Order: sequence, then C-alpha cells, then structure tokens
Amino acid sequence: MLKLPPQHFIPEAHDTANPYAIYTVTLMVNGQEVLTDPEGYLLNLDEWSEGFAEAQASKEGLTLTPEHWEVIRFIREYYEQHGVQAQVRDMIQHFRDAWGPERGNNRYLHDMFPMGGPQKQGNRLAGIRKTKGEH
Repeated sequence: MLKLPPQHFIPEAHDTANPYAIYTVTLMVNGQEVLTDPEGYLLNLDEWSEGFAEAQASKEGLTLTPEHWEVIRFIREYYEQHGVQAQVRDMIQHFRDAWGPERGNNRYLHDMFPMGGPQKQGNRLAGIRKTKGEH
C-alpha cells in the first residue's frame, strides 16, 4: 500500500513562497520537518540547506553529483545577486564557459535534471521559487 507523505492545508497560502499551493508536504531534513508545496518547492526560502537539496533530490530519485552541486550553487548565487531566477540561456552560457560546449549545453543540463530541467528541478533543489508563470 502506498503511504503518502504528511500534508497540511494552507489557509493563508498567499503568505508563502508559492501562493498557488493549497496544501503542504512535509519533508524530513536532518530530523527536522520542512514544508514544501506539493511539487517540492520550499515554502520558506530561509529553510534551504544542502540537507534539503539532498532530501528533495532523493525523493525525486536523483543522486546529486559534484556537477549537480555546481548548478545548484550557480542558481542560488544568481538568485542572491539578481533577485530573480536564472534563465536557462544564462545557465547554458555560464556552464559552456565553465565546462566546455560538450557539457555546457541545454541537453546536458536537462539530462542532469530530468524532472523539469535546471530551471524547474534545479530551482526546486536550490530552494528557489517557481519560475514566473509556472503553476
């Protein structure tokens, strides 16, 4: 029998990082409960940690490699510097410069993050909000 994770209704969803979330899902991170929306995006962006990224990646069936961590750190740094999510073309340009054209391309980045590419799955693991228009 499939056991669903604990869920909580959000009466004041507009106060969270995802105003479209109608309920939350609890993710255990290093023995602490962290709330996400149903897709796994953090509700409180201040609760992000490397432990969160590991726990969410595991839940999504993804084992994080050093390359994943480079992308996650790029996404977080870009967000901190610019206040918005990095566009895929910015990620591609950065990683083309860092890794070369064989790995620094759209296909490679999407293969690394098979559940929505670097802009969806990468943002989720990096603890960044959903991209604009995604709901």
